[in-house]
Amino acid sequence: MITSDLPASRAKSDTAALDESITAWALAARGGDADAVEQFVGALHRDVQRYVAHLCGDPQAVDDLAQDTFLRALGSLHRFEGRSSARAWLLSIARRAVIDSHRYSAARPRLSDVPDWQLAVELAQPCDLPGFDDGVALLDLLASLPDDRREAFILTQMLGLPYAEAAEVSDCPIGTVRSRVARARATLMDLLDKAERTTVLAA
Repeated sequence: MITSDLPASRAKSDTAALDESITAWALAARGGDADAVEQFVGALHRDVQRYVAHLCGDPQAVDDLAQDTFLRALGSLHRFEGRSSARAWLLSIARRAVIDSHRYSAARPRLSDVPDWQLAVELAQPCDLPGFDDGVALLDLLASLPDDRREAFILTQMLGLPYAEAAEVSDCPIGTVRSRVARARATLMDLLDKAERTTVLAA
């Protein structure tokens, strides 16, 4: 009997094909192909921004960290040999950029802890877009997860990295990534159940 591909398997094959293209662009960019550089950066810019946003927790720092990531990557492209996907390689660089930024901030004296910038960012958000409330709710739920579980969940479930590549980015065994994702899912499901029960009781 012939059956059609399930949507999930099709999505995985699409991601794998895209990763192959991105890796090919990175290798071509290494050889000095300007168009390949543009394709490489354009294909991964959003993923890098989303990843550093969840790692750093500072909306004002996201663009700078993404730019720093690409500057580091383009400066070290000559060392990229395509043994792993370019996406995993780039997200590893993004992770190091965020860690370096935290170290630099910790060493630098802070003038104040007034959260005025947070209020300004919240007020500037387009709150009337469809799905905005759901997106905010999801971000709140993700923020409640421990850092290591949130990172594993974002890498695999939101950015679509295979577990092996997420393990490479996180610098931990693949089994640890699987465990963190499973625990993150369980925690998120518990939080959703509690939220639904609270809504029912309030009604």
